[in-house]
Amino acid sequence: MPPATPELISPRSPRVGAARRLAKRNFRGKERLFLAEGPQAVREAAAHRSGGTATLVELFATPEAAERYPDIVGAARDAGARVHLAAEQVIADISTTVTPQGLVGICRFLDTDFDAILRARPRLVAVLAHVRDPGNAGTVLRCADAAGAEAVVLTDASVDVYNPKAVRASVGSLFHLPVAVGVTVERAVAGLKDAGVRILAADGAGDHDLDDELDKGTMGGPTAWVFGNEAWGLPEETRELADAVVRVPIHGRAESLNLATAAAVCLYASARAQRAPGGCRSVTHG
Repeated sequence: MPPATPELISPRSPRVGAARRLAKRNFRGKERLFLAEGPQAVREAAAHRSGGTATLVELFATPEAAERYPDIVGAARDAGARVHLAAEQVIADISTTVTPQGLVGICRFLDTDFDAILRARPRLVAVLAHVRDPGNAGTVLRCADAAGAEAVVLTDASVDVYNPKAVRASVGSLFHLPVAVGVTVERAVAGLKDAGVRILAADGAGDHDLDDELDKGTMGGPTAWVFGNEAWGLPEETRELADAVVRVPIHGRAESLNLATAAAVCLYASARAQRAPGGCRSVTHG
């Protein structure tokens, strides 16, 4: 007897319609749910808990993807998520990518209260003050995760971190570290300063050179990097809130660095300085 054809969810199911609407910010905010697309994001979502509650609540998978990633489907079920087998066209309708990978998860919002981040006394934080491009936001979050930052803060002037493009660009890092959203840049800076964190604003026209700061050994303490808009950087009123405005030196002929690249350089510089015995100067100068 040939194997039974798996029962697929109907394209007209209310569950499909509800998932499709999460591509829009107002629906995400109303339901406090967002989409995680692809095997890496869904795998991380299935493993994530917040306050003992599973983050992944629903999973749509093509039969082929379910067969290819049985561990992910099993982890989703173990997390208590409802699993639906769906035709490729249904996945395409829900997904926001040009070439879906057959897995789309629905997740609970997981942002952390800013005060809880401060109580944890973080040593390295990325503050996205005026970042509007979701791909850049997700990439900076990924860089912060890789550099060992303890938190990321997206101010009320920045893009929605649950935008599907931002979630994809984070490549799972959204599920790895605390993220606070909707905080004013003034409150973010004041709160971090009160927690003993030095505030460095990253700006190509900064008065301080990153190499000089490393050589002086000033970057070994708790630090928050403030990153601005992709096109026009940081406004003067935000720059004035910082303890120092730091530029990444350009040693070659490039006109500038893009936001995500500059963020990676800055965050790794701090991570290196914080991990070096006696500060970075003792390592670079013997």
